[in-house]
Amino acid sequence: MSNAADSQSLPSLALRRFSWGVLVYFIAVILWGTLVRATGAGAGCGNHWPLCNGTIIQHSASVNTLIEFIHRLTSGVSFFAVVGLAAWTLAGTVRGHLARAAAVASVVFTLIEATLGALLVKLGLTAQSQSPIRPAYLALHLTNTLLLVAALTLTAHLINRRTGYLRGSVRLVAPFGAVTAVIAVMIVGVTGSLAALGDTLFPASSLGLALAQDFSATSGWLVRWRWMHPTVAFLASIVLIWLLVLAARRTTGWDNRSLSALILLLLAAVYVLGLLDVVLLAPLWVQVAHLLAADTLWAALVVLTARLTLQPKGAS
Repeated sequence: MSNAADSQSLPSLALRRFSWGVLVYFIAVILWGTLVRATGAGAGCGNHWPLCNGTIIQHSASVNTLIEFIHRLTSGVSFFAVVGLAAWTLAGTVRGHLARAAAVASVVFTLIEATLGALLVKLGLTAQSQSPIRPAYLALHLTNTLLLVAALTLTAHLINRRTGYLRGSVRLVAPFGAVTAVIAVMIVGVTGSLAALGDTLFPASSLGLALAQDFSATSGWLVRWRWMHPTVAFLASIVLIWLLVLAARRTTGWDNRSLSALILLLLAAVYVLGLLDVVLLAPLWVQVAHLLAADTLWAALVVLTARLTLQPKGAS
């Protein structure tokens, strides 16, 4: 298609704002999920799903029940928000708009997320459960969550593009490096979720004890795995910084220097909060702040990757 066709019929301002709003809301739901895990409130509704303790209205509910109940309510709202975004995107964009595929993918990942969440409860993989399948299940759950955030981010980014958003109006440019960086960050996220699970199930009373547990032959593998997270994060940061340097130098129709600087700032924040998480023995506020910085970094990286790899035809 021509550049003239590429600039026609931009989505409404309301849809563009709503797409970013859904992403922000979903990240807030993820942060509340961290509160559920860190407080052990995942069993607050028993093994009932989607009802909480077999009822809709909770009378004289415990704190854990309220935390889990609110998480289920906000997750339910996020499902309808994502479905609404997909419907609005299909109705409010022209045929061939790339955001349509991303919006549909968001719905698919949301359905998988809901299924995984339900099984998490029904299989009893909550609270202080030390089931051997819980780490693998958590890694799968986190991977789907990251893919869902990526799909929502890509939907919002494509909806807000003013050029290069129609099939046939973009070209795929050198995706290997960018995709490598994205996969590396995903692996960091998975190892981080396992490290957080280890902190929850096997808390330490001091920094010295925590370090001793990490390298003790008598500790469970989940505890000894905790050192892997900062190691993998360091290696991934090398790939990420290389990508940022490449993005800052390349002209793709966008000036990527500001976005690259933001990602570098978020990367520094993730490291600082990660260090505080270790030194302060994983207090709740640090865990939430750490995850917020990581999720924001992930969304920004998805936008940068889309800019680098899905370039408008004719861009130098």
